[in-house]
Amino acid sequence: MRLSTSWMYQQSLSTMLSQQSALSATQNQVDTGNRINVASDDPAGAGQVVSLNHVIAANAQYSSTIDTANTRLNTEASTLGSVNSVLDNARTLALQAVNGTLSASDRNSIASQLSQMRDQLLQLANTTDSNGNALFAGTSTTKTPFQMDANGVVSYGGNDEQQRSAVGAGLQVASSDPGSGLFMSIPMGNGTFEASAGSANTGTLVVGSNSVTDLNAWNSAASGSGGGYTITFGAGGSWSATDANGNAVLDSSGNPVTGTYTDGGSISFNGMTMAMSGTPAAGDTVSVTSGGQQDIFSTLTNMINALQSGSTTDTQLTNVMSRQIESIDQTQSAISSVQVSIGGRLDTLQQQQGAYQDLNVTYQTALSDVQGADAYTAISNLSLQQTALQASQQMFAQVKSMSLFNYLK
Repeated sequence: MRLSTSWMYQQSLSTMLSQQSALSATQNQVDTGNRINVASDDPAGAGQVVSLNHVIAANAQYSSTIDTANTRLNTEASTLGSVNSVLDNARTLALQAVNGTLSASDRNSIASQLSQMRDQLLQLANTTDSNGNALFAGTSTTKTPFQMDANGVVSYGGNDEQQRSAVGAGLQVASSDPGSGLFMSIPMGNGTFEASAGSANTGTLVVGSNSVTDLNAWNSAASGSGGGYTITFGAGGSWSATDANGNAVLDSSGNPVTGTYTDGGSISFNGMTMAMSGTPAAGDTVSVTSGGQQDIFSTLTNMINALQSGSTTDTQLTNVMSRQIESIDQTQSAISSVQVSIGGRLDTLQQQQGAYQDLNVTYQTALSDVQGADAYTAISNLSLQQTALQASQQMFAQVKSMSLFNYLK
C-alpha cells in the first residue's frame, strides 16, 4: 500500500488540530472552573444551566424587591411612631388646656406649641422613602401629598391605594399605606357617633366619654333616626330627645324618651350612653351625629382656634378639647392598626427572604454540579493533552524530515 507524503502531512495536521482544540477546551475549563462554557460542551447540561440561571436570577430579583419593601415599611413604621409621639404630646396639652386656672397668656402658649406640632405632623405626613417617593401618597407620584393653606386647612393630593411589591410568583405584599386613612378620613367621636354640646349653650354642661352599649339597639334605631339626635334640656335638668327629622324619639312602648339629668350622671337611649358633668341651662342642647369624619390637622386647628379665641368660656373650651381628644384617640387607633399590619407584612417579607436564601444555596449547588468542572480532573487532563500534543508535534517533525534522497547519498 502506497502512502503519499501529502496524506501523511494531512493526517498529522488533522490530529494536531484536534488535540489543540481539546487542549483549548480543557484550558478553558481550568480557567473558568466550568465544565460547560458553550452549549456544544454538553447540550443537555447547557439546557439545565440556562434553566437554573433563570431561576436564580428571578430569586435574586425577588430578594432585591424584598429589601426595598423592607426599607420602605421600616421607614413607615418609624414615621408612624414619631406621629404617635407628637399626638401623645398634643393630647397632653389638650388636657392641660382645660385647666380653668390658665391665663390668656398660658392658652396662647399652648396654642403656639400645638401650631408647631401641626407643622411637624405635616412634615411627617410628607415623609419620603430612600428613592424620594412619598410614603403616604398611595400610588400617586406626587412628592408632597399634604398641602396646608394660610388658614391651616390641609388637603390631600394622593389616592387611597396601597403600593404593592411582587415578592414571589403570585405573591404581593403592600409596601405602603395611603395617608387618607391615616391622617384625613378619621371617624369623629368614639368612632360610631359624636356627642357634642351646642355652641350656643349657656350652662356649664360638659359632654364626657360616650359609647355604644347595645350595638343591636343602636343599629336598629339608626336607620330611622335620620343620622343623629338632639337632646334638649329643660328646667331642673329635664331632657327630651328628637331625631334628625325633628321627630320625638320613642321607646319600645311608643312613648317619648325623656328623663332628668343630674350633674355627673349620664343619658342613655337607643343603645348609646353619654356621660356628662356640669349643669345645663334650660334650652341647652347636645347633638349626636354619626358617620362624621375629620382630619387630624383640623383637630389641631380646632384646638388652636379655641385657645386663641378670647371669647371662649372655660366650659366651651373643655367641650372643644374633649371632642378633639376623641379625634386624636381615633387617629392613634388608626395608626395602631396600620402598625400591626406593617409588623405582619415585615414578618412575611422576612420569611420569604429566608426561603430565597435557602433556595439560592440549593440552586447554586445544583448549578455547580451541572456546570462546574472537577479542578483536579481538568488539570490532569490538561497535562496529558499537552504531552500528547507535544508528542504529535515531535513525530510530525520527524516524518517531515524523512526523504528518499536520504538513502541515495
